[in-house]
Amino acid sequence: MKEPMSTEQMLQGLKHYRRIARQDMLRAPETPHPDAFLAHAESRRALYVDLGTHAEKHAPSDVVAHALELYQAIPFSTGTAEHEYPDLKGRENALENFFLLVGLDPKTRREARSRRPKMDSPKEEAAPVAPVPTSDTPSELTSG
Repeated sequence: MKEPMSTEQMLQGLKHYRRIARQDMLRAPETPHPDAFLAHAESRRALYVDLGTHAEKHAPSDVVAHALELYQAIPFSTGTAEHEYPDLKGRENALENFFLLVGLDPKTRREARSRRPKMDSPKEEAAPVAPVPTSDTPSELTSG
């Protein structure tokens, strides 16, 4: 990160991204693959909620470290059809958006990306990607 980001700035950015994901959820029926588009948007929104909840209890640098760990756990889905693996692709997209938000050094992101498992890797079976909580209680990032 270039300049440290405050928790409040991070929460505001995540709230903005969460609203965009919500808008995408609403426009899913208009897309060529509505179910996949909806799953992608829901996955992004859920990840933003998770990062926001984490940010409320931890320092911004700890939230970035947590996001990098989550990113490294996502199996590669590059080369698959656009509508395949929408949950994985949504999480990947959300984390990459978060890295842009916090100004993460591209080299750090590339290093984390290089540690990600292959789609058919046995490591993926041993350590599946845990689902992100999707509840929208008032304590989470406010409405949006």
